[in-house]
Amino acid sequence: MAKPRTIFSCQNCGAQSPRWIGRCPECGQWNTYAEEIEAVEARRDTAPGSTSTVIALSEIKADEGRHIPTGIAELDRVLGSGYIPGGVALVGGDPGIGKSTIIMQALARVAASGAKALYVSGEESAAQIKLRAERMNISNAQIAVLTENCVERIIEQIRATKPAIVAIDSIQTMYTNDLQSAPGTIGQVRESAAKILALAKQTNTAAFLVGHVTKDGAIAGPKVLEHMVDTVLYFEGERGHSFRILRTMKNRFGSTNEIGVFEMTGQGLKEVSDPSGIFLAEKPKAAAGSVVAASLEGSRPLLLEVQALVCSSGFGTPRRTAIGIDAGRLALLIAVLEKLEGLQLRDQDVFLNVAGGVRITEPAADLAVIAAIDSSFRNKPVDHETVVIGEVGLAGEIRAVMGVEMRVKEAEKMGFRRVIVPKSNLKGKFSTKIELLGATTVTECLRLL
Repeated sequence: MAKPRTIFSCQNCGAQSPRWIGRCPECGQWNTYAEEIEAVEARRDTAPGSTSTVIALSEIKADEGRHIPTGIAELDRVLGSGYIPGGVALVGGDPGIGKSTIIMQALARVAASGAKALYVSGEESAAQIKLRAERMNISNAQIAVLTENCVERIIEQIRATKPAIVAIDSIQTMYTNDLQSAPGTIGQVRESAAKILALAKQTNTAAFLVGHVTKDGAIAGPKVLEHMVDTVLYFEGERGHSFRILRTMKNRFGSTNEIGVFEMTGQGLKEVSDPSGIFLAEKPKAAAGSVVAASLEGSRPLLLEVQALVCSSGFGTPRRTAIGIDAGRLALLIAVLEKLEGLQLRDQDVFLNVAGGVRITEPAADLAVIAAIDSSFRNKPVDHETVVIGEVGLAGEIRAVMGVEMRVKEAEKMGFRRVIVPKSNLKGKFSTKIELLGATTVTECLRLL
């Protein structure tokens, strides 16, 4: 083994330096450099198929690269129909959000289908894992359990047992003997993940890596693992809500726009097959500031309640608070209302919330946000049987959005009477019985509402 050396690594972005630096030149954060001791050359296994000969693409066999369902429909949706043999997925999220729970449930379903499953824990004892399995009613699942932190010993057990799928919970607790730094440091996390990745490709074993989230919101400490793995899944959810959103951030074998919806219960995570009905179950029928928006997450349309509250500000600078939508987007839409509709919001506090703890990341909810703010400001309820869809430009125009037909069908399925859409989206043919109203400007849409 080569002589070890001392380096300094940024705990936020992974940048390295031979000396300590107060401010990281890469990410600009202060006091993020920490001392690490690592070997000059770390030994890694050769990845599969990495030969010195050139092979024609038409001659390469990819029969093994097919999705295998886990048995959990919502998880399979975000993975792209299931897990891939030899694929490595990183599951991140806040502490207590349900990462270990969903992994344990997935391994139980895979083991029930006859495949070998191995659960490697570096944080819990075997007795603690058994208690959690009993609480989830999967204590009889044929899952092999290994409590170990050393990557080399874990690799030995994987080669000996030859599981079809293995879970590492969590990657921060693992260490390799090639480095002398402490577990959880940048070097250890990166090197441990690289060894597991190489093993997965060699043995055609699917691997799930559980990664915690730091204070800055980065998965597995720094974001150095995201480019290494095949799939990155991220758990979202508010502490006060029982619903959890599993969102795909990266997927080499499927779509990156899919989400899975779960409900946290005493027996683990329960799939939500009809999220629109759940999110709208408690919507008030005659309340000002409440508007239904149709969001499209991958191939799944979701009907969500957008709530706005506009009230007089007691401070010189009014507050702009957004939960479930980008705060910058909210400020932009407020400016459109002030400039084009003449709403005097400069002395008003504006609070916006997407009910159910869901976060909307697409601009098709712009029109619903504007309608909710206008409704709350004027104290006039919007028809509770109306869904609003559309992106709003700075000139007040309503721009076309994708997937309108799927959104309209979801609204019809949920029993809504009419949908306001961008007029440019009405050029296509819709096979629906619901009333469609087209609008070209914000003023026209508010008049229709």
